[in-house]
Amino acid sequence: MKKRFLSLVLAGALAATMLAGCGSSNSGESSTAAEDGGAKGSVYYLNFKPEQDEQWQALAASYTEQTGVDVQVVTAASGNYETTLMSEMGKSDAPTLFQVNGPVGLANWKDYCYDLSGSDIYSHLTSDSYALKDGDAVDGIAYVIESYGLIVNKTLLEKAGYTVEDIKSNEDLAKIAADITARSEELGFSAFSSAGMDGSSDWRFKTHLANLPIYYEYQADGIDSTDAIKGTYLDNYRAMWDLYINNSTVDPSELAAKTGDDSRNEFLAGEAVFFQNGSWEYSNLVGDGLFAEDELEMIPIYFGVDDANQGICTGTENFWCVNSTADEADIQATLDFMNWCVTSEEGTKAMADDMGFTIPFDTAQESANIFVKQDAALTAAGKTPVAWNFSTMPSEEWKDGVGQALTAYAADQTDDNWEAVKSAFVDGWATEYQLANQ
Repeated sequence: MKKRFLSLVLAGALAATMLAGCGSSNSGESSTAAEDGGAKGSVYYLNFKPEQDEQWQALAASYTEQTGVDVQVVTAASGNYETTLMSEMGKSDAPTLFQVNGPVGLANWKDYCYDLSGSDIYSHLTSDSYALKDGDAVDGIAYVIESYGLIVNKTLLEKAGYTVEDIKSNEDLAKIAADITARSEELGFSAFSSAGMDGSSDWRFKTHLANLPIYYEYQADGIDSTDAIKGTYLDNYRAMWDLYINNSTVDPSELAAKTGDDSRNEFLAGEAVFFQNGSWEYSNLVGDGLFAEDELEMIPIYFGVDDANQGICTGTENFWCVNSTADEADIQATLDFMNWCVTSEEGTKAMADDMGFTIPFDTAQESANIFVKQDAALTAAGKTPVAWNFSTMPSEEWKDGVGQALTAYAADQTDDNWEAVKSAFVDGWATEYQLANQ
């Protein structure tokens, strides 16, 4: 993996390829003159999260207006962040602020990471567990803690004759989904929104849903990473995938072309009761002309292993890194902008209210995000949050292999096609781990 990655970066540098993401601005190569005549530097943030693009653009514009420092935000297309980052890092005006998803992602980019151990932003971090370290160096800092599960349209659920209190296990969920499917024409809606396997949506299943069999295997074996996943809980994974695709708004054969927007729009239109997604969807679902807060609730993705104690999946794969190869003035401008985002009243308010983030800094404002609050309530009630272990997945190639196998199985649900999913999961893990650690 590492050798393949370095080859791609070198190729990108020589080719100076065009930006693969989508953004509303240029990369901010010019610096602004300081009032004292010195160079102020500038910031180029390659944003990972398309769902918060509008909010980041507004926050960056406000900071530029107040300080005169040019902050440009470019947002990579969903599912294309790593490809975009490789392309952009090969340019002379590379991002000064970028993101990795955890230790595996950091392994590719640690040579580009400025040591944040002496930075102001690091001094405000609430725990070192939110820092990515390489020895004593702090290469990355988490900027958001998020949760994901099943978002429930309580109004539709009640029309079907149930409440969220009726769903306490995988068995409960399966029975209710089957009943809704049996009466879907009468009810006018389906159980689940489409489990789209287009690149804008497949991460929900090849990464987020796939996290659950990994989490439970790690729990059973008392480990937090492995060079060879066993697939102990892949039968549970199959049962959950079957539940999604066979009780959905669309035929399983159509999932290859279904997008993240399709799935969200189906949920917004009242076509489905359940929508697997996360706290980052808050601003897309709640507001003028959308849902009222009391119409929605996030519940665990009950996996049939320890349902009585299972909470919502909570963690982070969002670590900010500062490009150590950038100009010194740009590095300082980037550090100043990051610190302002997580300490100023405007920055923390935007991150809490507009983006719906819970941020791991001692200056954080409480998030208004109802999904964050529901996660906290479950934890307070003694439920165990499911850790985000997908940061240990060996590579993007592994995820893609699992995703392709899931898509093929959805279209033709045979045991042989599920064996291909298991092979992509287990054999693919061993192969990609070895390639990444040569």
